[in-house]
Amino acid sequence: MNDILQLTIVLVASLLATLASRRLKIPAVVGQMLVGILIAPSVLGLVHGGHVLEVMSEIGVILLMFLAGLESDLTVLKKNFKASMLVAIGGVIVPLIVFGIVAFGFGYGISTSFFYGIVFAATSVSITVEVLQEYGKLSTRAGSIILGAAVVDDILAVLILSLFTSFKSGGSGGQLALQFFFEFLFFAFLFIVHKLIPKIWRFVEKLPIANKNTIVALIICLGLSLLADAVGMSAVIGSFFAGLAISQTEVSHKIEEYTSAIGYVIFIPVFFVLIAISVQFDSIIHHPWIILLFTLLAILTKFLPAYAVGKSSHLSTNESMLIGTGMISRGEMALIVAQIGLTSHIITDEVYSELVIVIILATVIAPFLIKFVLRKETQEVSL
Repeated sequence: MNDILQLTIVLVASLLATLASRRLKIPAVVGQMLVGILIAPSVLGLVHGGHVLEVMSEIGVILLMFLAGLESDLTVLKKNFKASMLVAIGGVIVPLIVFGIVAFGFGYGISTSFFYGIVFAATSVSITVEVLQEYGKLSTRAGSIILGAAVVDDILAVLILSLFTSFKSGGSGGQLALQFFFEFLFFAFLFIVHKLIPKIWRFVEKLPIANKNTIVALIICLGLSLLADAVGMSAVIGSFFAGLAISQTEVSHKIEEYTSAIGYVIFIPVFFVLIAISVQFDSIIHHPWIILLFTLLAILTKFLPAYAVGKSSHLSTNESMLIGTGMISRGEMALIVAQIGLTSHIITDEVYSELVIVIILATVIAPFLIKFVLRKETQEVSL
């Protein structure tokens, strides 16, 4: 019953946070993360997490990225592929170099310093997706570039992390080659699934089952998420491409409607609230200037390269700023990488706490910056 009690508290807190966010005119996701900090063990201690909530949170982010794939226009994504690649590459290389140098300058070891760079190379587009959906900007050119860049970002970050952990644990080149081979097979399989989806749906339409389209869509979504995880990649990459493939079908809008109802009623709110559960405030007390500096770097190392690519791709200043602010959020992907570093003994508990606080701060700040850019754009259009 304890898990049910915690779930009830999370859902009540999420509902109140959403209502307060509407009243304060801030993105709902910010309110949900802030209330997550409030009910976390380090503050009120009302929710302590646990396996059930973690699983529900994982399903939440999978469904969120599946919905992002469903809402994406593949034609627009292809058209902006070059810009997405440049944003992704810049958003990985700049944090790797900057955080590596700065962390080393603060006296951290080479491995820890490089690991800082890996953590902040990853982008958590789930937060950005939520804000862009809220303001109807997900299917714009800037939204498509952000989505494409974030997916490539995560792939690059996972590959770098795989290399790093393999070398750290003394893994052989053969093991790395095998992992890259499996990841290549995964993307080849995604391509096949994408081509087969229209044929699969002709068969699905004949099934005498209620809600058959949504059931099969969710099976494909979860199946590709599991497959992505099995080859060492983020599950959200699988779910995003599942949504992208199913967006070709004529019933994609109905699937999106039903999946939104499932996701936003329970799973997605749990994900946003639980992001902040692991926050410990000891590092803010002991190393406030390091936390402040790293948070500033977390923002700038994503914003500046993305903004520069936007401008060089002949996008407007506002579009370039939207892409820059859209790439800032770290969220679950960075937390997963940090957790891997802790369990693999690459970083200490103290470094892990610092990383988590900076990740949460950057994730909370990002939606405010996105909203500022969107409001500025709206004001200029009205003029």
